[in-house]
Amino acid sequence: MKYKDYYEILGVPRTATEAEIKGAYRKLARKYHPDVSKESDAEARFKEIGEAYQVLKEPDKRAAYDNMGTQWQGGQDFQPPPNWDAGFEFNGRGGNAGDFSDFFESMFGAQAGGARGRSRRPMHAQGEDHHAKVMIDLEDAYRGASRNVTLRMPMTDASGRVTTQERTLSVNIPKGVREGQHLRLSGQGSPGVGQGQPGDLYLEIAFRPHRLFRVDERDVYVDVPLAPWEAALGATVDVPTPDGSVQLTIPPNTSAGRKLRLKGKGLPSNPAGDLYVVVGIALPPADTPEAREAYAAMQQAFHFNPRAGF
Repeated sequence: MKYKDYYEILGVPRTATEAEIKGAYRKLARKYHPDVSKESDAEARFKEIGEAYQVLKEPDKRAAYDNMGTQWQGGQDFQPPPNWDAGFEFNGRGGNAGDFSDFFESMFGAQAGGARGRSRRPMHAQGEDHHAKVMIDLEDAYRGASRNVTLRMPMTDASGRVTTQERTLSVNIPKGVREGQHLRLSGQGSPGVGQGQPGDLYLEIAFRPHRLFRVDERDVYVDVPLAPWEAALGATVDVPTPDGSVQLTIPPNTSAGRKLRLKGKGLPSNPAGDLYVVVGIALPPADTPEAREAYAAMQQAFHFNPRAGF
């Protein structure tokens, strides 16, 4: 997937005001409109210009796009950083808003819709819903928690430049919440028009990277190293889980890479997920004469060739 520099496409600096962006778009849209342009790539350029304007005209999308930084250039291979949009509050419910590139869809697919293009607002209408991605700790999903969440709501200031305003909300995280699940905060979206009710805020849950655990739906994985004699002879070892350590029986002759299941120790649910222990073998260092003698004795005792099957 290729990175798109939307500022370069419209020919404006990153400091451009809302009026400057609109002016540049209108000029280029007239130049490359397929009905009037003689350029061979007019249709493709017209779509590209429209896509750039779709992002840069809206404060929430523009602020999130800018947040990724300036280290990429147009046409470079690109993958959005994981959870690049966490903490940004977007307007609208989302939906299919046009024929956009893979680059656009990878970042804004869920935010591409919303109510736009109305010539006038009704006297009474419900406010727009907002949505944002928030990062939580895996342990919070195991136990449930109450956390303060700070969101950045982009907006346009009086000079037409994008700024962000923060707000902090107290959020109850239910036990067993999964990544990708949405929590609804009633009345925390845009204010209603007239006597209309305010919209809601939908928080999409994502887990912060954990130094020990990996999550797949309801199941959790943890790598556990064993000493060679524990793997060969069997042992009982303490294994960490997000809800505290448990004892696990290691069967004799356990090989590296084997998965041992702890039923029901994954994410709480109905039914609960499982926790999988992925076995590794940790070798003691041969850093003393005694240790080297021990390894030499093993070599003589086993006559073992790990590459015999090659």
